[in-house]
Amino acid sequence: MESIAVVTGASRGIGRAVAEAFAEAGHVVWALARTEEALQSLAEAHPGRVKPLLLDASNANSVVAAAKAVLQGGAPRVLVNNAGIALSAPLKRTSTEDYRRVMAVNVEAPFLLCRELMPAMADAGFGRVINVASTAALKGFTYTSAYCASKHALLGLTRALALEYARKHVTVNAVCPGWTDTDMLQRSVDTIVEATGRTAEQARAQLAGMNAMGTLIRPRDVAALCLFLASDAASAVTGAAYTMDGGEAV
Repeated sequence: MESIAVVTGASRGIGRAVAEAFAEAGHVVWALARTEEALQSLAEAHPGRVKPLLLDASNANSVVAAAKAVLQGGAPRVLVNNAGIALSAPLKRTSTEDYRRVMAVNVEAPFLLCRELMPAMADAGFGRVINVASTAALKGFTYTSAYCASKHALLGLTRALALEYARKHVTVNAVCPGWTDTDMLQRSVDTIVEATGRTAEQARAQLAGMNAMGTLIRPRDVAALCLFLASDAASAVTGAAYTMDGGEAV
């Protein structure tokens, strides 16, 4: 029987690295994202291993429809909730609409996918859910109230579902990367450059310097951690929050 993995936000960054890693490990990967062209390129790079599926993680109907489409192909063994958006703004400039969008993508979409897919995992007798959170799930950061709230909520969801499904052969864990070398980081670099007049190189160095190792996290390393959490070696690991942050949260 084919092992099916579902990865959201699979068109770029951590999500693409995770989708590629699972495809290369022999899984059939449902790759969910908004950008059709990027999904097609991913599928073409892994023929027969990647099934592209459009998903608007900010839209509950789109999320539920995607879950139902996945289930038509059978119960997945792995769900990686990676799709996420960040918002950097002072509290007084964080609109209600911005807050709701961040919560919809970062919390509601994972909740809905878990609700739709985890019962099928339990019925099949095996499941691994991996929620890609952030060090913002473990600590606060200035000017990121909505983002920090969403990632703290995602970690709470992880822990609650880990307990609920502990005796159903489905584990639920969170991965908490620090600053990772993705498009999201580039947007933060652009913000720093605009606000301070520093060069892009100086801005990247500032972000890397926020952890003890002075380095940015590589998407492929996050993907490797997800592979471990999906493996038999992690069968007794559930409700955990794995940091990969160069010592940032120590």
